[in-house]
Amino acid sequence: MIVFCGYANRDLTVSVPALPGVGSRVQATDVRDSDGGMGANAAVAAARVGADARFAGVVGPDERSTAFLRALARDGVDTGLTLRTASLTTAIVLLTPDGERAIISQDDQLDTARITELFDTAAAAGADWLYLDGYRFPAAHTALDGRPGPGVVVDLDGCAGPAAVRAALSLASHAVIGRALAAELVGDDDALAEVALGHRVHLVVTDGARGWTLFEPGGGRHDGAALAVTSVDSTGAGDCFVGSYCAELDRGAAPVEAARFASVAAGLSCTRPGARDGLPRRDAVVAELTQLTAAGATNTRTPCAR
Repeated sequence: MIVFCGYANRDLTVSVPALPGVGSRVQATDVRDSDGGMGANAAVAAARVGADARFAGVVGPDERSTAFLRALARDGVDTGLTLRTASLTTAIVLLTPDGERAIISQDDQLDTARITELFDTAAAAGADWLYLDGYRFPAAHTALDGRPGPGVVVDLDGCAGPAAVRAALSLASHAVIGRALAAELVGDDDALAEVALGHRVHLVVTDGARGWTLFEPGGGRHDGAALAVTSVDSTGAGDCFVGSYCAELDRGAAPVEAARFASVAAGLSCTRPGARDGLPRRDAVVAELTQLTAAGATNTRTPCAR
């Protein structure tokens, strides 16, 4: 069982010819309203590939929130841990024709007290994993450090600075971060290897079409290629990676195999518009992995610098 503790959003996706610069104006070619949110997307990704996924966020008592939760339930996500005491937040997604995007998000009311309560609830229910996003740190580390409970997987994309990254890595068993943010907040591959070793954490660095790298807590390194696809919309691809990675860990897969599976799932998610529509089912991911194996695609393993 995986408890996904994080954002639930109404995504307002605005298609534009190019991302606007300071003071510029662009004409939208399309505007769409859909369900999103880092935690909710990751939960759906996990459920679609067969995991027992529970979403623990905060939404409102209104009909739009009801529809949001119903959509999660249709995908097999249990929403019994979600509070309806606030509001469904909004994220504005600016999307270009080549699938790149910029996101303007609104904060939710999932506070540290609620996260602590959910951690204890997950432990009592026998959950194996708790997902958190980087926005919750360093406060979540202060609240949860030393408490017995499930393993923690953190999506570091959301950490506001190096201190938040360090706090998250100190709590997590596994962490995922995009390459650009990793370079900004941690450094080069030597620095990434050092923090994985120092914090005893499996650290996965994703880099879009350039693939992924897993830094092991014991000093190993694995590099994997991305799935070659024509990207329509990369919104939610990172959430798909983390959710699928959690699902494979929950099935007992080794971290490197979980990352390989998640990379294929994330690639497939980019082939359809929206954060949810492209999230693949397990059979689709397995079919692609089978083809890659038949073609001789493999991961490489090299020692990390220390």
